[in-house]
Amino acid sequence: MKYVLLVYGEEKVLFALTAERSAKLDVDSLAYDRVLDQQGKLIIAQALQPVRASKSLRRRKGKRLVTDGPFAETKEQLLGFVMVEARDLDEALEIADGIPLAELGTIEIRAAYDIPGS
Repeated sequence: MKYVLLVYGEEKVLFALTAERSAKLDVDSLAYDRVLDQQGKLIIAQALQPVRASKSLRRRKGKRLVTDGPFAETKEQLLGFVMVEARDLDEALEIADGIPLAELGTIEIRAAYDIPGS
């Protein structure tokens, strides 16, 4: 089954890291992605640009409204995602536990929904 591991954290915490700690986090994250890929579990992993570079779109009654930033004002922001193939939720949790950013933020585990007929 496919699971999306949504990586949340406070951007201000990441921006406050030393250059060395930030570089180590990047190296560790890429290394973990390679391990998952070698195990045949990684579908895709992607970090996201800061929220200040994002837009939110809503369409109401045929009209498009675009605003700066994320839709919700929250302490943690969506920093990236990892999509994996796991046999069940327990395995997805084990995979999520290995994500280096779990030490600084939160990993939300969501099963992917396959639209019937797709």
